[in-house]
Amino acid sequence: MSMPNDDLPASGRFDVAIIGAGVVGCALARRFALAGAKVAVIEKAVDILDGASKGNSAILHTGFDAPVGSLEQACVAAGYQEYLEIHGRLGLPLIKSGALVIAWSEEEEALLPSLMEQAHQNGVTDVEPLGERAMRQLEPGLGNGARAAFRVPREYLIDPWSAPFAYLLQAVENGARIIRGAEVTGGERDSDGWTLQTTRGKVAARLVVNAAGLWGDLLDEKLIGGRDFHMKPRKGQFVVYDKPASKLASHILLPVPNKITKGVVVCRTAFGNLLVGPTAEDQDDREHALLVPETLEALKKRGEEILPALKDHQVTAIYAGLRPATEFKDYCIKAHDRSYITVGGIRSTGLSAALGIAQHVLKLAELQFNPPVDPVWPTVSNISEYFPRDWQREGHGGIVCHCEMATKREILAALDGPLPARSLAGLKRRTRVTMGRCQGFFCSAELAQLTDGHFDRPMAEKAQ
Repeated sequence: MSMPNDDLPASGRFDVAIIGAGVVGCALARRFALAGAKVAVIEKAVDILDGASKGNSAILHTGFDAPVGSLEQACVAAGYQEYLEIHGRLGLPLIKSGALVIAWSEEEEALLPSLMEQAHQNGVTDVEPLGERAMRQLEPGLGNGARAAFRVPREYLIDPWSAPFAYLLQAVENGARIIRGAEVTGGERDSDGWTLQTTRGKVAARLVVNAAGLWGDLLDEKLIGGRDFHMKPRKGQFVVYDKPASKLASHILLPVPNKITKGVVVCRTAFGNLLVGPTAEDQDDREHALLVPETLEALKKRGEEILPALKDHQVTAIYAGLRPATEFKDYCIKAHDRSYITVGGIRSTGLSAALGIAQHVLKLAELQFNPPVDPVWPTVSNISEYFPRDWQREGHGGIVCHCEMATKREILAALDGPLPARSLAGLKRRTRVTMGRCQGFFCSAELAQLTDGHFDRPMAEKAQ
């Protein structure tokens, strides 16, 4: 078993220390590494994507409905474009579904023209108005309450986990260091930059970028003695239906958004399921996204109103995530000085905007580096249902997780290399193990054997 890059001691001074390995932190690491910076990524969890980034709708947004002229809109547009440019080289999927924004009441129908005008102002000029008949020709399974819609043809589906994994993997392959299981406990600033104290030792860097997600405001207080925003976690609960349900809708089905949320979405996932969600529930707890049976039942009911045939399909999973919302509608990105940048308030559009946010932060940093002449472009294994999978190739060593068709070869590969999985949740996000119908009931014993010695906390210990 090779030694993971984050098991090596962090030594020397880095150009940039990024705190947080969610989707934004991973994209930041990639952008700075490709610019030629010596990068350290510090993550307090045992694996990446363990905070807000672990649960989202997995949509690549155009930004058609973002506030006009906002930083969010600019970052979403830039991130969307860069994903289209790089996804093929990194082996990332792109499912060209398109989206329908559907009005379910007379009041919502009256808002459609202004939303289309907003899309035009945001540079998304190919939206198409649809009357009820044209709408139902595209999506014949819609419920009776659907009145009209407009189509956003370039809203796409992507894999929410492979994308940030690929970003960080490219950063690591180009010299970045990932330090997991390291919570930042304090820091001191001098004329050369920062010396951060973490639970795994000290990290010195010229520039610190706070991408700590749900903990970003508290980290600002800890390091620079104040904060410009207050985190108000927004919980989103989701219902996931079994794979046959994915045939019920070809588009992403969006509601008319309101001031608080984009609303309940119905769409396929990259993994071949169909999801309904999220809710939008503000709470104070930054750590726990508790599932509420009554809310999930209401979510199922709403899904069945949108697609009545869902009544005949099984729910295979339920989950909840927390979005790092603040009191502000826009992103909270600020260079406090030449040695500290805060990246906060990145809500539901973070997956789409991450690459654009990284571009913006690199400009804010105003630092010059020597880019690598021939940067490494790694390719990640595909786990999307809509492109060839490992089980379809010979020599895979057998299928371990039969619900999700995850092979022994891809599991072992995910446990090795420069960015290995360090937890069952991390392995799931790399291979899809345990996320199917049986939720790991049949494959857990074999997984415990295969992962022995790889996880910080063995699976067998968790089961006791």
